[in-house]
Amino acid sequence: MRVAMIGTGYVGLVSGACFSNFGHDVICVDKDEKKIARLKRGEIPIFEPGLDALVADNVKARRLSFATDLKAAVAEADAVFIAVGTPSRRGDGFADLTYVYDAAGEIADALDGYTVVITKSTVPVGTCRKVEEIIAKRRPNATFDVASNPEFLREGSAIEDFQRPDRIVVGAESDRARNVMRSLYRPLFLNDKTPFVFTGRETSELIKYASNAFLAMKITFINEMADLCERSGADIQDLAKGIGLDGRIGSKFLNAGPGYGGSCFPKDTLALVRTAAEANAPVRIIETVVDVNASRKKRMAVKIVDAFGGSVSGKTIAVLGLTFKPNTDDMRDSPSLDIVPALQTAGATVRAFDPEGMDEAEKLLSGVQWTQNGYEAMTGADGVVILTEWNEFRALDLERVKNLLKRPLVIDLRNIYTPREMEVAGIEYHSIGRPATRTKS
Repeated sequence: MRVAMIGTGYVGLVSGACFSNFGHDVICVDKDEKKIARLKRGEIPIFEPGLDALVADNVKARRLSFATDLKAAVAEADAVFIAVGTPSRRGDGFADLTYVYDAAGEIADALDGYTVVITKSTVPVGTCRKVEEIIAKRRPNATFDVASNPEFLREGSAIEDFQRPDRIVVGAESDRARNVMRSLYRPLFLNDKTPFVFTGRETSELIKYASNAFLAMKITFINEMADLCERSGADIQDLAKGIGLDGRIGSKFLNAGPGYGGSCFPKDTLALVRTAAEANAPVRIIETVVDVNASRKKRMAVKIVDAFGGSVSGKTIAVLGLTFKPNTDDMRDSPSLDIVPALQTAGATVRAFDPEGMDEAEKLLSGVQWTQNGYEAMTGADGVVILTEWNEFRALDLERVKNLLKRPLVIDLRNIYTPREMEVAGIEYHSIGRPATRTKS
């Protein structure tokens, strides 16, 4: 099939590359001429493991191409995906659908023959119906359907998620549109292990928000349990294992930490709260999740200051990891954006390293001393904070860490080490939801 992917951000680029790998002829379109020029040169604007090779292979096979000409791409397409950004709108937190509706108008002008227009962007309930109205108004005689096909891609494992998904959700209201969607995902249809969920468009749109809100709630729950563990002498990791083995609960998203961030959970929970309020069906649990997560990221700076004895004034603190999770360069709503400035305001000098997020971090954080690796960040520092659980931070030479630091102090906000191994290494260790390990004076 011939596919036009409108938008070459994270979702559009990954989806376009994966559809081309399924054998479809895909053209990814973006108004950003510099971005398209980079993609044509083989330069990938985001970090996602395996994406550079996947793009290169399919460009070489002439199944994947890039362009700025939306009209030409849409006119030749059987299916057109809208994969543009839907950021939180300033002032009320609702999803800003400006780019979606602008794309719908441009698509309408370019339609030539029957086409399925699919919203891949995360959009509130009713967006597909509005897109349909925009196209129908501009092109009353056009033959088209509008469908919803939300993405469930995790940054750092997006290609695997696309090619081996837990499920494919499609909201469509005609057999013709459903058949096009079946053809697009034919390699997965041939795999009986991939469930396909066909629903109405409103249900499909809401499934995406409900999924992310539930996962955000699960993260927030385990973080609050971690606070209780710290105050009662319990161990959050043992607690998480104990409840996660219950098949009704499951073990995923039960890792305590400094709060969720990234491109999806923060904006999607906010958008769901606003959507529910407008529908006069408030989601009180998710409202609380949003508030608790926001305050948690701020409280993590207090936790760090407390570990230093109540003051970080004049201290140099090494920070390992800045992105909201490993295997991505995404800094959006990362806990580091709250924690690092708070430490600086408290009088600390922050020396930091992240394997992939340095370029983005430098745009968002000022006054930070940037280093070439984690050990350089720790050299002469008064303590080290682990903010992101990159693999290279999981096997640090603890003897070297102890010798590099002025004070053998590690604050691990991802629980990637055990209190016992830090005690053996002679390092004072503070983590999430577990008792602190202090060195003997």
